[in-house]
Amino acid sequence: MPEIVVTVTHEEGLHARPAARFVQTARRFRSRTWVLYDGQKADAKSLLSLLALGVKQGAVITIGAEGEDAKEALVALEEAATG
Repeated sequence: MPEIVVTVTHEEGLHARPAARFVQTARRFRSRTWVLYDGQKADAKSLLSLLALGVKQGAVITIGAEGEDAKEALVALEEAATG
């Protein structure tokens, strides 16, 4: 299972619009994707699950993926979390 560690740079963290864009990005891929933050794990394709993590700007998160397009998903999700 590939994983990457990313520092969230969005001013709002992963809340509201950035979180919605992150989830939309995750849903483009067939792989199972998730986010780990502060000891909690969230389904990257679930907005409510992601918002429940409370990820703020500057937070370090781990993004994981498992499946046939996992590497591509991680590249896209890194972009969604940082850019």
